[in-house]
Amino acid sequence: MTDQKIIVQFTALTFCLAYLVSGALIALGQFGYSVHNWVRSLQDFGMNIPFAVYILSPAIASYIVLKKNNKIADFKEWLNTVFYAKNNISLYFYVVAGLALYFLIHLAVSGPEKIALPFYTVFLALPGNLIIGGLEEAGWMYVLQPELEKKYGFVLSSVSVGVIWILWHIPLFFIPGTNHYEGLIDFWMFAVQLTAFRFFYGAIYRISGKGRVFMCVLFHTMFNATSPIFGTLTMTWAGTIAANAALVLVSIVTLFCINRLAASN
Repeated sequence: MTDQKIIVQFTALTFCLAYLVSGALIALGQFGYSVHNWVRSLQDFGMNIPFAVYILSPAIASYIVLKKNNKIADFKEWLNTVFYAKNNISLYFYVVAGLALYFLIHLAVSGPEKIALPFYTVFLALPGNLIIGGLEEAGWMYVLQPELEKKYGFVLSSVSVGVIWILWHIPLFFIPGTNHYEGLIDFWMFAVQLTAFRFFYGAIYRISGKGRVFMCVLFHTMFNATSPIFGTLTMTWAGTIAANAALVLVSIVTLFCINRLAASN
């Protein structure tokens, strides 16, 4: 049964945290505030802390709401669920294959100008992108999308959370120093990507098993860490539609196979 109260509380708290903090950062941008993608000093680190609160708002809301509603006993249980990594090796291959499929199709259709960064930087970027990105799924996939899927099914819940995720991302286009700052020209292509990715996160969650979100966290972290390598990837509508349509198709086929397998057992 869908827990409507948890959905409302989580969504409201996430947006209150995100929009209050991001609103302050946008205002401070008029006085020189900027996010630092590469932290080189304690000052850079300090300036990134408020931005981290914005990015972590889904994870913060997840813990508070689940604890308030007695869905978890304490922070340790929450952490153990979010970072439960004892999954079948095939699921790790599925996550990596999804990542490769997306970028390879985008590259094949849109074409790169050049590779922006050496590949080894992916591994250096993983820890930072776990915090600034990956842990969002501790909210979206631990709480919101699975609850909505109980009532609306896989497709509608994926689209609904995609729209919510788009709205949550909007402040990024106005906070100085972010990768999206003053990039509204690409907003609709970005919106297509966000919606398509919710399908893939839903598929990962289904394969992982009820309540396990680590593989969603991992995919989000790896995607954010890999994206800067293709920093000069030519964004075209053809590439955007092809790559994201492929990810949605894979997600739906995966779900179909899971349901057929469950029906046969």
